[in-house]
Amino acid sequence: MEEIVLQATTREIVGKQVRALRREGKLPAVIYGHHLGALPISLDFHDASRALSGVAGSQLVAVVIDGTNKQPTLIREKQRDPITGRLLHVDFLAVSMTEKLRAMVRINLVGEAPAVKNYDAIMVTGQEEVEVESLPGDLPESIEVDLAVLKEIGDGIHVRDLPVLSGVEILTDPNEMIVLMTAPTIAPVEEVEEAAASSEPEVIERGKREEDF
Repeated sequence: MEEIVLQATTREIVGKQVRALRREGKLPAVIYGHHLGALPISLDFHDASRALSGVAGSQLVAVVIDGTNKQPTLIREKQRDPITGRLLHVDFLAVSMTEKLRAMVRINLVGEAPAVKNYDAIMVTGQEEVEVESLPGDLPESIEVDLAVLKEIGDGIHVRDLPVLSGVEILTDPNEMIVLMTAPTIAPVEEVEEAAASSEPEVIERGKREEDF
């Protein structure tokens, strides 16, 4: 996985005055954690927006503060403008590469389920991410789940079926469902027959009225 590195500078401007920073092409952010108090920083908006696009919460981001202090971090929150989607602020959690931490890792469904093609099964999804514990360097960006094993209606994949990753402990309940193949919804025969029967008198009545005229 390619390392993501962002250049940052400490900032004294806080509160509503950060709007001026944004007008200058800067992105306000804060870094905290691992014996580090909340430290306001600013990033280049263009570089940060491009580098952080699609970055998962379990992916390490190295923040170089004032050109000297390279701090490994995880993204804890990205604030965006609700209308434009423009990035407004980022919270970084500073971590130690020698201390285990907990993080949420997304589930990535890959491939196709034979049950869908062969039996018109409906795929019902459950857990979209799981909580794990590991050293920061062992954190996976995502965990891939191959749908090819879902061959019959009723087949499913649970947390307990996830691949074993070196140095990573999955904390989410192993019985939680990730994906399940269910039968297609078909209207009961009784309902179809009732619908057909209820339509017959209308046709007969229309026929009688036409004959009367």
